[in-house]
Amino acid sequence: MRRVFYSIFFIVWVFSACAQQNNADNKATWLRQVASAEMSTVLLNNEKSVIPLKELQNKNIASLSLGVNHATIFDSIARKYTAITAFPATKSSGEIIDLNSLGESLKLYDTYIIQVSDQALHQMNTVPFILESQKSKNVVLVVYGNPRVLPKLDSVTAPIIWQHTENTESALVTSQIIFGGMTAQGKLPQSVSLKYKQGDGFLTEVTRLTYTIPEAIGINSEELERPIDAIVQEAIAQRATPGAVVLVAKDGKVIFNKAYGYHTYDKLVPNKLTDIFDLASVTKISATTIAAMRLYEQNKLKLDTNVGAYIQEARNTNKNNILVKDLMLHQAGLVSYIPFYQRIKPADFSRDSSELYSVKLADHYFLRKGYYEEIMWPTMVRSHLQTPGKYVYSDLSMYFMKEIVERQTTKSLAEYMQEQFYKPLGMYGAGFNPRNRFSKLAIVPTEIDNYFRMDLLEGFVHDQGAAMAGGISGHAGLFSTANDMAILFQMMLNKGKYGGEEYLKPETVDLFTSKQSEVSRRGLGFDRSNTDEGKKYPSALASPQTYGHTGYTGTCVWVDPATNLIYVFLSNRVQSPGGNKLQSMNIRSRIQDAVYQAIGNDRYLADRKQVLSR
Repeated sequence: MRRVFYSIFFIVWVFSACAQQNNADNKATWLRQVASAEMSTVLLNNEKSVIPLKELQNKNIASLSLGVNHATIFDSIARKYTAITAFPATKSSGEIIDLNSLGESLKLYDTYIIQVSDQALHQMNTVPFILESQKSKNVVLVVYGNPRVLPKLDSVTAPIIWQHTENTESALVTSQIIFGGMTAQGKLPQSVSLKYKQGDGFLTEVTRLTYTIPEAIGINSEELERPIDAIVQEAIAQRATPGAVVLVAKDGKVIFNKAYGYHTYDKLVPNKLTDIFDLASVTKISATTIAAMRLYEQNKLKLDTNVGAYIQEARNTNKNNILVKDLMLHQAGLVSYIPFYQRIKPADFSRDSSELYSVKLADHYFLRKGYYEEIMWPTMVRSHLQTPGKYVYSDLSMYFMKEIVERQTTKSLAEYMQEQFYKPLGMYGAGFNPRNRFSKLAIVPTEIDNYFRMDLLEGFVHDQGAAMAGGISGHAGLFSTANDMAILFQMMLNKGKYGGEEYLKPETVDLFTSKQSEVSRRGLGFDRSNTDEGKKYPSALASPQTYGHTGYTGTCVWVDPATNLIYVFLSNRVQSPGGNKLQSMNIRSRIQDAVYQAIGNDRYLADRKQVLSR
């Protein structure tokens, strides 16, 4: 039987009392319970606006559970926002362990999120541990139970989130309040001390994605899930891909996130929501273009300036006068592709690593050091030009853009994106060369490469040129989870804002994502929808404002500002030898159509259907 791994909300649903019949009434009841928990959760000691947490890149977070039964759910939600390490501190008997014994384990963490029950606060070492921790650590305290225990915390200066009831719903709510996925709205129902008085409670705003179910925005879960399930199951049955992860976010809320199938066709490792995929050409918009947008704002990159102004090697070549904007529109006249891997000579690689062969392309394939700088890059600079101004989709354009970005930032593209975007946004799964940070089990194997590296590619970029460039390129090389892509493109949908920070200016987002070419549908770096009669790309129901990109490995990300929608599809379709069933079966676009049909109460969708029926 095919295993399907659900998001935490679906896990909760299956095992909760409301799940026994799994009908609309039960879901409505669950939503009311969540809303009640949100309305009654009280935030204290937030004079410095610590909550929601900001600057996630500067925080190394430990989550401690003291006598709390639903800490696993709390931590699962927290991990959707950033990396945390959980430290259960309760014995099976319910007694709190000697918290001083955690000192060695906790010393490298600067932020503690401490979940504590009212009973645990009565135990001898709990309050002293909290008071001692806040002297040198950033502490956030989550307290469940009777408010009469709050006077024990009169000396606490750290933010306190108090909720009377400890259950599934309160765990979901309190975790999201900390990170800005939900709001603190409650007020203390009674005075409990001179410090904590009736009516006290700070209010917060939503600053990051909310994780919920479709009914939260008026969508029937079954109408969304049933067609997506059927389409993905069809793809797996036809061996178009061994598995996939699908995510849908609307109105700033992740309403669907589901993993299907397995890492490979041997069905040994089921796919998980946290799995990391090779994004292929989605790299173009999720790394290179985002970096270019920031440099554009800083006046370090001008769209109407020639390439030679940024790349010295191009100045005496036919690339000198190419404009940056033409690179990003794929109309610079560059050849579409150079098969560098076919030019490798036996002396250029080794099956074992050494100082000479230090560029790792797979577990058993090492390219000689300097090959990119000595062979690949000069070949691209000297390559012939086709007709400038004509649309020709070219990977070379993003090789050049990556070089421009790195020369203007004096950092590698990988380092720059981690520092400026991925870490601050909480995208801890996104990045280049994931094997440097994650185990193979966390990464979906992309392909059995039986024509170049002769190995299973586990965490090594599928694109041959990107691999030969050290795994970091402008057109490919980025790996990510679906959730990380949702975070990045919610920032874009928010016109550059996320988590209370501005990453890009609204006018920059509008400029790069809007149609900028007279000869194609393209934006600057971004692919866009084509709603011309008979084409209907990427979906028959996508609005003309839709932007995003697809990836050769079987991935896509599409953002539709007209419906406030983000659609992410990740797969490793190149596990299937030969052919491209994922494309020929229109799997990605059919799922996107199904998403629009499920949100059919949207006025735009009705208008669009009317247009298509003419």
